[in-house]
Amino acid sequence: MSVRLCAAGALTGVLVLALAAPATAEPAGQRVRLVSEQIIGKITFQGTTVGGLSGLDYDRRTGEWVLICDDRSDRQPVRYYTARRGEQGFELTGTKPLLRPDGSTYPKLSLDTPDPEEIRVDPLTGDLWWTSEGDRLPPLVIDPAIRRAHRDGSFAGELPLPANLRMSTDERGPRRNEVLEGLAFAAGGRLVVSTVEGPLIQDGPSPTPAAGALGRISVQTRSGQLLAQYAYPMEKVFAEPVPAGAFANNGVVAILPVTEQDPHRFLVMERSFVTGVGNKVRIYEITTAGASNVKNVDSLAGAEIRPVRKKLLADLGTLGLSTVDNVEGMTWGPRLPSGERSLVLVSDDNFSATQVSQIITLAVR
Repeated sequence: MSVRLCAAGALTGVLVLALAAPATAEPAGQRVRLVSEQIIGKITFQGTTVGGLSGLDYDRRTGEWVLICDDRSDRQPVRYYTARRGEQGFELTGTKPLLRPDGSTYPKLSLDTPDPEEIRVDPLTGDLWWTSEGDRLPPLVIDPAIRRAHRDGSFAGELPLPANLRMSTDERGPRRNEVLEGLAFAAGGRLVVSTVEGPLIQDGPSPTPAAGALGRISVQTRSGQLLAQYAYPMEKVFAEPVPAGAFANNGVVAILPVTEQDPHRFLVMERSFVTGVGNKVRIYEITTAGASNVKNVDSLAGAEIRPVRKKLLADLGTLGLSTVDNVEGMTWGPRLPSGERSLVLVSDDNFSATQVSQIITLAVR
């Protein structure tokens, strides 16, 4: 392992862990290996606090990366960052606030304040699409959203959401903090695919150490027409919390098409956190082909349906990372010199002194 500290560039104080492939042979059939791990220190950039990096994407046309920050205008206004990858790893190149329709920044702690989670570059226009989880603290109800922004951060529009993804004061709809985490384009940009982190209230309880749960993957046109929803089987929580009864959950935090044109095959990342134990992050390859279209199924609880099929691609805990933190974002990057595809992940440190912002590069064959 070689370790070097960036002495120059936009990300001063970034630790880059360039981990070589292990000397021992990989398990038969393993398709993923760790290329590098970059830990971003607790820094500021252009007057903003760097942290809360919950989503990223790569623009193949420009070679630029975009990362979204889940700061709800608490430290600075809701924003995104741009970055380039150089010899010293990822270096931030700019930041812009994501703006409201009237051109103003989002205010702190209001009914209009979003909770940013994911960001994608539109393959057709180059604009940015980003998600907000919304909130549910009755009587305070803020709907989740999928919004579009120009590269200067100005508002460009909003995608109408399916009715069952909107917040409700009744015992229906998304749970708090378990809403729109995953967003992707499929079929060359003609389809918009999103995932909720956890099951809708009417679809059953969240995962526990004893049982998994069913979430929903939504497939829409660019204008918002709901074409399909598919049931996604989430794994049960991997361990019991310490102490007993403390927080433990598992959910879907990212989705990514296997290829740009394929409307059926995706990578899905599940992130589980257990108090007193830590995180487990797994990436699955799934197909929606043959799965039931459940867009008209009011409740998945007890329904006779066929969920999507999935198989494990990678468990981050087996790849040699220094730590498995709160990994939430996932995108394909440039092809590696070896010919393998690069899969790049980012972790959200929650602006916590006990967590880290990681940018992880994997090789996938």
